[in-house]
Amino acid sequence: QVQLVESGGGLVQPGGSLRLSCAASGIIFGVNHMGWYRQAPGKERELVARISSGGDTNYADSVKGRFTISRDNTKKTVYLQMNSLNTEDTAVYYCNRRSILGAENWGPGTQVTVSS
Repeated sequence: QVQLVESGGGLVQPGGSLRLSCAASGIIFGVNHMGWYRQAPGKERELVARISSGGDTNYADSVKGRFTISRDNTKKTVYLQMNSLNTEDTAVYYCNRRSILGAENWGPGTQVTVSS
């Protein structure tokens, strides 16, 4: 059974930083593509960042230069380092995994609130 569990969300002031983690189980982590998505109230879920099984990354334009996605295959964990946060980054952040055959799973999400 595939399980993704996010952690690290919370309340942060504008300009602050947070690091999200997503621990995976039930999969051979290293061969899966991993990603972070977010959904703000009243908006559709959108891609934030992805990292392939080979370590290639891509980012939404809105977070380029501020967010960094990384993975530790030995810990079966993907991270999202978020710097220079602003109020528009407020959302529920979801971890996603996609296998090379297209199977997909989501975590339950973690709330990130940027507010003074």
